[in-house]
Amino acid sequence: MKNPGKNIRLLRHQKGWSQEEAARQLAISIPAFSKIETGVTDINLSRLEQIAKLFDLPVTELLSIGTARSDTDSEILGKLNAKVRNRELELADLQKKVIELYEELRQVKVSI
Repeated sequence: MKNPGKNIRLLRHQKGWSQEEAARQLAISIPAFSKIETGVTDINLSRLEQIAKLFDLPVTELLSIGTARSDTDSEILGKLNAKVRNRELELADLQKKVIELYEELRQVKVSI
């Protein structure tokens, strides 16, 4: 088993939970939960079952999320990168307009 902690962290983020919230629901300390997510602590089967139940998943799906969703993650990342590029182009256009307006204003002041 690779690092199920990464999958747990991903699921926690998808739920919008803090480590504190997840730890409380599992009845463990925040440091203990953090060690699970970072892979410092090896997770026993009963804890895996408890965590899978928390996220309403079978243990097998909890362990295979990284491979099963990598295409989806790449697709999402691609869409986000495209949005960033579009925003950068919009920003460049706005900067160009500001410069043009500044030049027009300067010319008006010179002619007065």
